[in-house]
Amino acid sequence: MDLKLTLKLNSEVINQAKIYASSQEKSLSRIIESFLRTLIDQSRPEDEANEIKITPFIKSMKTGVNIPDDLDYKSDYKNHLIEKHT
Repeated sequence: MDLKLTLKLNSEVINQAKIYASSQEKSLSRIIESFLRTLIDQSRPEDEANEIKITPFIKSMKTGVNIPDDLDYKSDYKNHLIEKHT
C-alpha cells in the first residue's frame, strides 16, 4: 500500500531531480523510493535483500580492476593482434 510523504528539500535539488526523473522516464516518487530501498537493503544481511541475488561463483570473478569509462577496447585489441602477429 502506497502512502503519501511530504519532504522539505532545496528547490534547486528538486528541480534537478525532476529533470533527471523525466530523462529516465520515471516518476520522482519511484526514484526516491528506489533510493530508499537501496539504503534499507544495504543495511540488511545479503540474504534478506530483495534485489537480484549474486551467486558465489559470480562474486569469485571480482578482480578489483577498475576499467576506465573511455576505454577503446576495439582499438586496444586491434593493437594487441598487430603486435602479436608482427
